[in-house]
Amino acid sequence: MSPRAACRLEALGFTDLYDYAAGKVDWLAHNLPTEGARADAPTAGSRLRHDVPTAMPDETITTIRARVDASPYGFALVLTADRTLLGRLRHADLAADSDTPAHEVMEPGPLTLRPHEALADIESDMRDHHLTYMIVTNPEGQLLGIVHSDDLRDTNATSFDEGSRSTGSGL
Repeated sequence: MSPRAACRLEALGFTDLYDYAAGKVDWLAHNLPTEGARADAPTAGSRLRHDVPTAMPDETITTIRARVDASPYGFALVLTADRTLLGRLRHADLAADSDTPAHEVMEPGPLTLRPHEALADIESDMRDHHLTYMIVTNPEGQLLGIVHSDDLRDTNATSFDEGSRSTGSGL
């Protein structure tokens, strides 16, 4: 908040005031462009796939299942209108009654990571936990994409809109 707003709030009797100034890590966590010696370091943000199937909370499983079946993935991510991640629908969740809305069967609050995290760390975590993909969001929880384990092995790749069907354990 601005110093003027802080003064005004203090005058109104508020005592616990903070001045948040977004810093470098916040910039990186939003996957914004960088400069300098480490600007080309491989990160989750440099390997994002944007073609993951998504769904709204009130969409029916039948509608979502068709979208997932037409994709190279075995899951869908449930988002709000502003792309905030609410949950994940695994392949097994898509076998539910056809009129069931996504929010009733989704796995709420799946594990995510930020786009500035180093690929070497992500690859190690994915290998150790037998994961096929990881979900990448910004600090506000909005979906940026996913990182697939196949893309971590190919450090020269630049486009990640195609890939093998992922029905593995995910996150």
